[in-house]
Amino acid sequence: MNDLVIEIMNNFGYIGVFLLIAIENIFPPIPSEVILLFGGFMTTFTDMNIIGVIIASTLGSLVGAIALYYIGKILNKERLKKIITSKYGKLLRLTPKDIDKADNWFDTKGNKTVFFCRFIPLIRSLISIPAGMSEMPMKKFLIYTVAGSAIWNAALTIAGSIVGDKWEDILDIMDKYSHIIVIALAILFIIAVIIFYSKRRKKKANV
Repeated sequence: MNDLVIEIMNNFGYIGVFLLIAIENIFPPIPSEVILLFGGFMTTFTDMNIIGVIIASTLGSLVGAIALYYIGKILNKERLKKIITSKYGKLLRLTPKDIDKADNWFDTKGNKTVFFCRFIPLIRSLISIPAGMSEMPMKKFLIYTVAGSAIWNAALTIAGSIVGDKWEDILDIMDKYSHIIVIALAILFIIAVIIFYSKRRKKKANV
């Protein structure tokens, strides 16, 4: 995968950066770290410059995020409720009220969530879906997406340009960071599920 990414960037420059980042947002397994770090390295031996790479990558992030936003909008709250109330959805032991609570939470915390999640591997892309499902205003979504993505893209592009041909050393560090974040999120998710169901049991017991 990494070799293919590098080959595309070598052949297409800024357009390659734009397309790869857009695809990476929709298909997270493509490593944005490779794209951005190598893009930064390319500024040291090609006509590409740091600002150009940041702009191309941020535009790519925006296009990918908008695509996922509309996927979330298509799979809206009401459709999700229908899934939850079906015989398959009941296996999740969720209710329409739970969907409303999650939607209300995103309505109040969504801005910060969209911004800060742009720094978290995998979640960086997927956060656009609940934003669309909760019908977060497009203007706010674009502002926080561009702000968060631009900071992430700039940080890795600049790092790649500074370390030059040692950019893969930074990639190793980023891989460890990604693994730690994914493990931490998995643990937090398990804890949240346990708390959620324990509260529901207490409510049922008190009824």
